[in-house]
This record gives sequence, C-alpha cells and structure tokens, in this order.
Amino acid sequence: MIKSSASSPRSGPCPAHLWIFSSIGKKTIVAVTGILLVLFVIGHLIGNLTVFIGPDALNAYAEKLHSLGPILWVVRLGLLAVVGLHIYFTMLLWKENQKARPKKYIASNPVGTTVFARTMRLSGIIVLAFVVFHLAHFTARVVDPSFQTMTTTLDGRQVHNVYGMVVKGFSNVPVVAIYVVGLFLLTSHLSHGLSSLFQTLGITNTRIRKNYELAGRTLAWLLFLGYVSIPIAILALGLGKGAAQ
Repeated sequence: MIKSSASSPRSGPCPAHLWIFSSIGKKTIVAVTGILLVLFVIGHLIGNLTVFIGPDALNAYAEKLHSLGPILWVVRLGLLAVVGLHIYFTMLLWKENQKARPKKYIASNPVGTTVFARTMRLSGIIVLAFVVFHLAHFTARVVDPSFQTMTTTLDGRQVHNVYGMVVKGFSNVPVVAIYVVGLFLLTSHLSHGLSSLFQTLGITNTRIRKNYELAGRTLAWLLFLGYVSIPIAILALGLGKGAAQ
C-alpha cells in the first residue's frame, strides 16, 4: 500500500528553536534582557530616591507597590525569568567564544578590552550574590528580623515603615560597605555591558563607537551615584536620624 507523503508530518528542528540558539539569536536575547534589566534598575532607583523627599513619600511609594498584590509577584517572577535568561544565554555565548578562539569577535574593531570587560563573568556572579543579599535584607527581611515589625502611620492607616527600615539598615557600617562594593561591581558590569550592547546586536560602527561607549559609562556611573547616595547620606550625613527608633 502506498502512503501519501502529505499524511506524514514533516519532522525537523523548530525554526524558532534554531534562531534562539543561533549566534545572533543568543546575542539578541542577551541584549534585550540586558535592556530590560537596565530599565528596571533605572525605575528602581527613581522609586528609592523618594527617601530624600521624606518618610511619607517613600512609605507611600512602598505601599503603592504592595497594593498591586498578585501583579507585583507577576512582575517579580518575570524579572527573575529575565535574569535567568540573561545569565543562561550569556554563558552560552561565552562558551561559543571559547570554542572560536582565537577568532572570537572577528568583526572589525571590537570594543576595547578593559579590566571590566575581562571580568564580566566574575563580576556578574558577585552581582548576583549581592542581589540575593539585597532581597534577603529589604524584601524577605531576614538579615534583620526587627524589620518585620516596623510600622508607622500613613494617611490614618498603619503601614510598614519602609523609611525607618531603610534608615536602620543603612546605619550599619558593614552593610553599607557591602552595598557600596556590590553597586560598584554592578556599575562596572553595566558600564561594559551598555558599551558593547550595540556591537552585540551588530549595529555599530567605528564612527559612533566613542559616543555610545561614553553614553554607556555615563549612565552606569550616574546610576552608581544615585544608588550609593542613599546609604552614604544615611550613614555619613544622618539622613532620617531617629526614624528607625
């Protein structure tokens, strides 16, 4: 009996799978997830800077996030997925480059190698550990259990005293040191990552290289200054003194 070829589904690799695990696919995923993470870092900083406005501003911001309920957890899980994809495909690209030696980055005039560029994987691992500490410190509140019971009044309602928690958390010298070092490594990671972003996507040229390298470094270090300004202002300048009592 003759079987119709039309009745037998054609088997073979899925086109989407082929693209995702191609060199350009992996580079695109790393670039896009990197952009999403940078946007989160910027948005997170804008919210955190309300600490300089006063207790009510930061507590209201935190309460607004808390009121999102399940949506907040969807965002958190989505962010976790983005981080996981970024790390996974970055490691795949690193392995691909290792196999291609000494031909990696054959494209003309790659971004100049710096100490930050050479330690991207190591700094990335340390930054991940820092993020875990940050989540344990201010989100899970297990580093200092007293954070769990800190409350205050906002618009006649009792809410969690995020302002007091931040002030108390950054009144500790070792903790501030961990944050400054962690943020410095995050900045070095961002500085190189932002500079090489367009090259990763294959849309760069020598004429604009200096511009985007400068823009990447500038944005990264502005973020660093913004983030470290909070623990430094609390520890060294006495911002919010007495708020944690």
